[in-house]
Amino acid sequence: MTDKDITFKDLTAFDEDLQNTPASAALGRAVQANGVIKTSHNYAAKRDLSRVFSIELETGSVTAQKKSGRCWLFATLNTLRHEFADKYHVKDFQFSQNYNSFFDRLEKANHYLEEIIRLADRPADDRELLEVLNWNDNDGGQWANAAALINKYGVVPQSVMPETFTSDQTDDLNSSLNLKLSKAAMTLREMKVNGEDDSELRDYKKHVLSDIYRMLVYAFGQPPVKFDFEYRDDDHNYHIDKDLTPKTFYEKYVVRDFNDYVCLLDAPDHEMGKKFGLPSQDYIYDEKHIEFLNVGTQALKDAVIASLKAGETVWFGCDVLQDMDRQKGYLAPEFFKQGELFNTDLQLSKKERLASRNGEVSHAMTFTGVDLVDGKPTKWKVENSWGDKVGDKGYFIMTDEWFDKYVYEVIVNKKYIDETARKIDQQTKTDLPAWDSLR
Repeated sequence: MTDKDITFKDLTAFDEDLQNTPASAALGRAVQANGVIKTSHNYAAKRDLSRVFSIELETGSVTAQKKSGRCWLFATLNTLRHEFADKYHVKDFQFSQNYNSFFDRLEKANHYLEEIIRLADRPADDRELLEVLNWNDNDGGQWANAAALINKYGVVPQSVMPETFTSDQTDDLNSSLNLKLSKAAMTLREMKVNGEDDSELRDYKKHVLSDIYRMLVYAFGQPPVKFDFEYRDDDHNYHIDKDLTPKTFYEKYVVRDFNDYVCLLDAPDHEMGKKFGLPSQDYIYDEKHIEFLNVGTQALKDAVIASLKAGETVWFGCDVLQDMDRQKGYLAPEFFKQGELFNTDLQLSKKERLASRNGEVSHAMTFTGVDLVDGKPTKWKVENSWGDKVGDKGYFIMTDEWFDKYVYEVIVNKKYIDETARKIDQQTKTDLPAWDSLR
């Protein structure tokens, strides 16, 4: 055997260490019977998880993205619907997530094909090409993507283009779209080898997009071109507004200029005080692009608190599956003690989580409240988009320690950021590669 092998002597030493660990037999039985997470629960931490907040915005019933990856779009539309509900007195109003999802998938397909055309003469093992091929057309995204979609296509009420079985459960459609796009990618590369120019490749791209459009109509329904907006407000007054387009509806009823907003970032594996871009995910041409201002945790918290005090809910991106109890709606490292259970160090810093790819921005939600004690946050109220059967009718509670560990991005109005962030915003952005930890 070499030094690289596990020897039988090693195994004997490992077993001796196990036998010398206090209560190993009892702990093993508990984990085997109940699983790691339940056995690690620290019920003493529940005393600090009361759902009382010193600042709490009234936001009504939650939405449900169901079995889809559209959290980033739901969270964006949630911030808009809160403003709409307050202004027009329509409790629990929703914009159509399905409408914007339709064009999201079409734009992603177009971007994918354009990237294949750009990289068509690269070798098959080229890293950038492989990232594009692996990315394909899924329903994940960033806040800036949602802003770009809304700016280009507008919005409609959910009643005008409601959810379908397929918009709620996107796996099957994802597979079909990606088969189509993978086939198209191979055809485009072959056309390039055969000497056809980019104009010929783009002619073929339009035929592919026509097929994609048809697939999306079958899956999501036909997007409306014109519609009447008919509703009763909370005082039961009747309203109707006729012959609206999605763009005119947006311009008339939504008071949001996305250019007034920035994405504050806490990514300590990147240089602090810098502005970053992620062009590989800017899939809507000539619209808002992804920009991160890397300012650190405290700047994120200060801006969110200022926004909530002003009555504005806040989109944020996080690593939701870490230290989470989905059913109870807890986001709390204090409630989970896996390291203590296994008698080993399982702690990674935020920088280490990103650098090792153990951490990622996996989910987007909305801050709707915070509990300030002596001016400092202790816990946060979170509106999720997983329906009302989890948490407290769909609302989660986040401890301030969870914010420190797992919140990476917040979207706030520029009027709530400090002077340091304003100066960073004036920088020329540094573009990150497609394989960056913020992908």
